[in-house]
Amino acid sequence: MKWLTLALVALVGVVQYPLWLGKGGWLRVWEVDQQIATQRETNAKLKVRNSALDAEVRDLKQGLEAIEERARSELGMIRQDEIFFQVLEEAGGPTKKPQ
Repeated sequence: MKWLTLALVALVGVVQYPLWLGKGGWLRVWEVDQQIATQRETNAKLKVRNSALDAEVRDLKQGLEAIEERARSELGMIRQDEIFFQVLEEAGGPTKKPQ
C-alpha cells in the first residue's frame, strides 16, 4: 500500500511538472505577460512621440509660422528689417565685491 501511494504521488508530480515549469507552463505565461506589459508601456511612449512629430510635420506643411520659428530658433535667422540684440551673461556668475 505504501508503494502504491508513493507511485501515485510521483505520478502527480510528473503530471504537474509541465504545468508549472514546462514550455507552456504558468511561469512562462507570467514571464510573457510581464514582457507584454513592458512592450505596451514602450508603445504608449512611442505613440505620444509619433503624435507630436505628426503634428509638427502637419504644421510645417501648412503654415509658414512654424518654418519661420524653426529658422529663428535653430539657425538664428532674422528678417531683413529687424535688429538683433544679443545679451551675454558673465561666465563666472555673480561676483562679490571685495571688502
